[in-house]
Amino acid sequence: MTAQVSSPGTQSMDATQNEVLAEVRNHIGHLTLNRPAGLNAITLDMVRLLQRQLDAWAKDPQIHAVVLRGAGEKAFCAGGDIRSLYDSFKNGDTLHEAFFVEEYALDLAIHHYRKPVLALMDGFVLGGGMGLVQGADLRVVTEKSRLAMPEVGIGYFPDVGGSYFLPRIPGELGIYLGVSGVQIRAADALYCGLADWYLDSAKLGALDEQLDQLEWHDTPLKDLQGLLALHAVQQLPDAPLKALRPAIDHFFALSDVPSMVEQLREVTVADSHEWALATADLLQSRSPLAMAVTLEMLRRGRHLSLEDCFALELHLDRQWFERGDLIEGVRALLIDKDKTPRWNPPTLQALDAEHVASFFTGFDRSGS
Repeated sequence: MTAQVSSPGTQSMDATQNEVLAEVRNHIGHLTLNRPAGLNAITLDMVRLLQRQLDAWAKDPQIHAVVLRGAGEKAFCAGGDIRSLYDSFKNGDTLHEAFFVEEYALDLAIHHYRKPVLALMDGFVLGGGMGLVQGADLRVVTEKSRLAMPEVGIGYFPDVGGSYFLPRIPGELGIYLGVSGVQIRAADALYCGLADWYLDSAKLGALDEQLDQLEWHDTPLKDLQGLLALHAVQQLPDAPLKALRPAIDHFFALSDVPSMVEQLREVTVADSHEWALATADLLQSRSPLAMAVTLEMLRRGRHLSLEDCFALELHLDRQWFERGDLIEGVRALLIDKDKTPRWNPPTLQALDAEHVASFFTGFDRSGS
């Protein structure tokens, strides 16, 4: 999920039918998120349409692979349609409860899908967009790709499987991405293992044509990999996070977020001082509670199965609208747009460890 986008009211199923486009060409099922004006932010209806189509194609022997993409020039998917969830909660409805259950089930289904999934991650891939692509077998980024789990900026935590895929990035890079919510580009996405291939955005049309002409053999995944190997690369030079890795591994291994901010301001690691000060300022603008819960969630997630990570995220979700900072974050950034959220607690220094721990009470999966 993420905070950037709102939808103009509720739409009927007929209207949303066009918000996920499905087409079959050359034994490939093509799924397009089709809300370009809303940066392809996903609604519950879109989640259901995607799930229904993937289920049908899973059983169809004529479908060898699936391609996921977003319509328009700006985004693959900028996250979940957070405004509709805010309105649901405020109106005493349960849309927000159903949304997370079904969104996570869809994300999990993509992780376990028996046919190869190729995700074309052109433009913004934020929050719920990351949930859709991180289970894909082949994740392609372009020069326009901007990946992030930016939830802490609206008082939420990186969900949609973030508790699984972020802490499995080497070192403390995933902790940094989750606790700070920063965006990364193609080179860093490849370096972190959040993408597999790089292709210029201008070549996506040619890739489509080649997919239409692809000759299938025994293993569709190998056929797709062979096609990508002809046109795409798996590494890019000068990944910024590679240079920052010693500093990130130092600061984001510290025991808690207040310690991180304190040391970012006072300790210099390698040539990272300007980055460290900017990062400290960034962390101090985020929800203290969301960052603290995120840190604990990611460290637990390191030792949990994928299914248990989703279960942990749902456990947190069920409390978060009442007890977390999300409603205030959405109010400040999307509703009133005063951009001055009143976080609770308001500062990192006011964080209470027992309060943070209470969000995890009752979650008893092994490894936690």
